[in-house]
Amino acid sequence: MYRFLLTRQWVILTLFALLLIPTMIRLGIWQMHRYETRSARNQLVSDALHAKPVPVEELTSPGHTVTTHDRYRTVTAKGHFDTAHEVVVRRRTNSDDEVGYHVLTPFVLSDGRVLLVNRGWIASDGPSQTSFPKVPAPPSGQVTVQGRLMPDETTSASGIKDLRGLPARQIMLINSEEQARRLHAEVLGGYMQQTAPEPKGDSPEQISDPGKEDAPLNYAYMIQWWLFAAGVPYGWWVLVRRERRDRAAAAQETEAEAAPASV
Repeated sequence: MYRFLLTRQWVILTLFALLLIPTMIRLGIWQMHRYETRSARNQLVSDALHAKPVPVEELTSPGHTVTTHDRYRTVTAKGHFDTAHEVVVRRRTNSDDEVGYHVLTPFVLSDGRVLLVNRGWIASDGPSQTSFPKVPAPPSGQVTVQGRLMPDETTSASGIKDLRGLPARQIMLINSEEQARRLHAEVLGGYMQQTAPEPKGDSPEQISDPGKEDAPLNYAYMIQWWLFAAGVPYGWWVLVRRERRDRAAAAQETEAEAAPASV
């Protein structure tokens, strides 16, 4: 009755189905791990953003590497901006995907150490990419700033090449060690994405909060792959029953044609 399963066509189809099941189960497990990883990262970012603000000196120091746990932590700092050593970071986009610059201004603390502050985005409206753009001035005198603590940028993490031979006061990556050498000062590790005080007038456009990774999508893919895995044996059985029915019908038809006609 089911001897057709030993034919070459059905052996290949059965082996293919048997291979599909563990493959789809494995893909579902992979999506599960992606969901767990993304959910953990989302929770870590959320915890950091909602943590109580602390002085920046409590979380970083010269030569310190900002950890994943401290990334996006809200920190505060008191001091004054040093616009004479301000630089711009090339090829940065705003929330509308317009290409421009980020404004990186040294912020001198009361003890003389320096915190790098990314004051936000400005348009690339200069006559050329080699000229220094017009940068809105920050508040003068002693001020208190607040923002998100960020790790030093690297090519491996960002995908941005650290090009050399750039125009004066223009950089590609924000790196505290490089800026320490340029400024001949003690620079705290990492930098701050400024969020307060809020910009006024033509101040740089502040960088938006980090978005959440789409973890629920990976959860949906996980369920999808496992449903596919469960559907393979069901689909195989449906095909087997259809083949058996078709063969039985063909055999009956052949017997009917071979039977002698009645008088």
